[in-house]
Amino acid sequence: MKKKIIFIVNPISGHHNKNNFPNLVNNYIDKNQFEYKIVYTERANHATELTMQAIEEGYEYIAAVGGDGTINEVAKCLIGKEQILIIVPLGSGNGLARHLGLPFKTERLINEVINNGKVYKIDTASMNGTPFISIAGIGFDALIADYFAKDGNRGWKTYAKLITEKYPNFKPKEYTLILDDEKTVQCKPFFVTFANSSQFGYNAEISPKASVQDGLLDVCVFKKPNIIEVPIVATYFLAKQIDKSNFIDIYKAKKITVKREIDDVVNIDGEAITMGKDINVEINHLSLNILLNI
Repeated sequence: MKKKIIFIVNPISGHHNKNNFPNLVNNYIDKNQFEYKIVYTERANHATELTMQAIEEGYEYIAAVGGDGTINEVAKCLIGKEQILIIVPLGSGNGLARHLGLPFKTERLINEVINNGKVYKIDTASMNGTPFISIAGIGFDALIADYFAKDGNRGWKTYAKLITEKYPNFKPKEYTLILDDEKTVQCKPFFVTFANSSQFGYNAEISPKASVQDGLLDVCVFKKPNIIEVPIVATYFLAKQIDKSNFIDIYKAKKITVKREIDDVVNIDGEAITMGKDINVEINHLSLNILLNI
């Protein structure tokens, strides 16, 4: 019996024209293995609705076609379930796909991952009960995620513009981090990232040694560099060695409690959400089935 796969396509993610996507699926998917359906999102959180409907209709494989935000909308419905996530990276930063080493040409991904891939289990996590698959954070990166969501343009140039504009006047806030109810870290960072995977996207790795299968989050406390230090930081990022710099401290934990002075935005897989002063972040070990080519 053929396996049922549904492709949930975000038509506005990234710069990719998705008009040819149905033709690529038709030409490259193994029709002896799969019967498939393609649907398109029409609004925010529509991918979540479509995923829940697909589960009810008995689809075994659910493909998120877009960026990290689309992946989050789909994957959060599959945590702890038998259904299998497929990532088709057609977004802007594509951080999780890059971490997982997925092909970026759709025809290659269909052949190597969908037709010939294997199912693995990976960790997910949550921030105050809101699931994330790759990266969550507080501080400057959450601020940029908020402005990016409100900007009509996508892509790296928009990120770079926003970072350049907002960086000079950003004032770090004070946080208390409690790691696994044991270690307390008092800090006033540029941002704090809770990394399940290694990067934000665009190959900017915040925690190069992060693993999606170790049952731990990498808690990355990043200090704000002054203007003359920015090129040094950029060099570390480009070399994928930011963890070796003096700008960051990285801790590992299963559970993190954050205490801050005011309600503020947080970054959940690239999307900005407002949360309260107290935040609880937790790992959910090997909770998501995913199809990979490794």
